[in-house]
Amino acid sequence: MAAEARAEARAEARTPRSAQRTWLWGALLALPTAWMVTFFVFAMAIVVLLSFGRTTNDGFPAFATSTANYRALWNDVYLELFVRSLLYALATVVIAVLIAYPVAYAIALHGGRYKNALIAAIVVPFFASYLIRMYAWKALLSDDGLVNSGLRKTGLSDGVTFLNTPWAVIGGLVYGFVVFMILPIYASLERLDVSLIEAGKDLYHGPVRTFFAVTLPATRAGLYGGVLLVFLPALGDFVSAQLLGGANTFMLGNLVQQQFNEGQNWPLGSALTVALMAALTVLMVVYLRATSTEAREA
Repeated sequence: MAAEARAEARAEARTPRSAQRTWLWGALLALPTAWMVTFFVFAMAIVVLLSFGRTTNDGFPAFATSTANYRALWNDVYLELFVRSLLYALATVVIAVLIAYPVAYAIALHGGRYKNALIAAIVVPFFASYLIRMYAWKALLSDDGLVNSGLRKTGLSDGVTFLNTPWAVIGGLVYGFVVFMILPIYASLERLDVSLIEAGKDLYHGPVRTFFAVTLPATRAGLYGGVLLVFLPALGDFVSAQLLGGANTFMLGNLVQQQFNEGQNWPLGSALTVALMAALTVLMVVYLRATSTEAREA
């Protein structure tokens, strides 16, 4: 009895300390939530409310209950910008896949002990600011840049106009986001059982058929993730088109940026932002449902 009493006393003594730890962990976990609520949810709520607002005669935004900003989105110019942004984002995804999959495949299956070093060599340059990398891309592709200088010295060409073209913008988008395609594909290939590929070669009699019948289906989760991670930011990007393109290559993100700056039409910019986020949310939901359905079937 005495031993049981002492055990109960020790348990009661530990209870307040355990409760303190629980409260401390709860408080620490609440900090990110409070951060998100303060700097994202509240900010997004202001943008949504302002999208129904108007611009005063003095050029200042004011809250209102008008849907004029959303009706204005059906303007032919805005629709053209959206279609152009969509095409640029799709082209970026396709080119990024064509670049990223061979790179990830080579590192994951043939990198050996140098896998980590090769991944680091790909990732570390992207630690630099996206804006700085776009300025570097602009310096390379300018009329007097390194690429044109090399073409002139070798006599292959008198110079090629790269900037202010759709391909310069798409190239900048690919350069900016291709790492987000490489990493998830690499992660899927890293988890792939190599014996499946060997068995596939015995069944399908060739590397090409084995790739499409075995390797690609087994890594489609990483491929889908990379497509999403590249497509979403590419659709709303404005830096690449701002620095590498011209008036004929502007994207929807440039229009949003203009409305919040020299355009001084915050309500319209807010409506454009909400519409773009709604479209991206729909794409995200479709992706999550597709991947969850495939996971259940697997």
